[in-house]
Amino acid sequence: MKSNIITKLDELNLIDRFLFAETMENRDAYQAAVSILLEDEVELLKKPETEKEYRISPGLRQIRLDVISMDKNYKLYYSEMQQRDTGNLRKRSRYYQAQLDVSLLEPGSKDFNFLNDSCFILIAPFDIFGRNLYRYTFEGACRECPDLKLEDGAIRVFINTKGENHRDFSIEFLDFMKYIMTTTDAVANNTTSKKIKLIHENVQKIRLSEKMGVKYMQLWEEKAYIMEEAREEGLALGHAQGIEQGIEQGIEQGIVAFILDNLEEGKSKDTIISKLIRHFSLSESAALGYYDKYGIS
Repeated sequence: MKSNIITKLDELNLIDRFLFAETMENRDAYQAAVSILLEDEVELLKKPETEKEYRISPGLRQIRLDVISMDKNYKLYYSEMQQRDTGNLRKRSRYYQAQLDVSLLEPGSKDFNFLNDSCFILIAPFDIFGRNLYRYTFEGACRECPDLKLEDGAIRVFINTKGENHRDFSIEFLDFMKYIMTTTDAVANNTTSKKIKLIHENVQKIRLSEKMGVKYMQLWEEKAYIMEEAREEGLALGHAQGIEQGIEQGIEQGIVAFILDNLEEGKSKDTIISKLIRHFSLSESAALGYYDKYGIS
């Protein structure tokens, strides 16, 4: 069993959230990644934080950032890997920006100029905007005077690893797009980018780390156990109700049990929804629907 899990860890690419978060915990690796994605040299002040949760009020939904760090000018860079198009990523980025902004000022602060500049980077293997570009950078601009920028310090960047405007980007950027999707020795060895090679060194350390192997194994086994239990329940129901219907109902029963178990452990709504998305490969709206149907507040 363990050898199979380790093989699965070896096969992860940087587009996978687990490998991305673990790799980017290293300051130099995250600094290199952000510098490549923005094609601008970034110098980070401290070690990045991963899987960081923000909640401005107990009654409001929390957010979870894959990676966040700060540069020498106190500008924040927070990044997220997104493998599936949930159809709400534009407004999701707006909500993330709002939550982060509110958390930056101390109670009683009167001068909003103390807000840190920030850059939100979402990386995905699909094109949210349908223009076939590798990168979309959004800053506030005036409709009446397009050359007039709002200059409020907030930037949102969407990376499409499958863009087509190759001529607009450096070889290093294009090599990194390949590396994100195919994180192998061959791709790393085929680039001249020192930054990508540095990132790959950290990837190799994670893949060789027994601690990381165990951490990933536990995550994988938890997901596998839940799905197997759901399949077994579904197959049992299938004898009487039809295989397809039985499997669907069995999976739903597994999801219900998962929600109730996490509630008993005192997990918050947002944590449970996040785990439903991760373990059952559900969309955000589907996970919310299950929680609202079966969750007990």
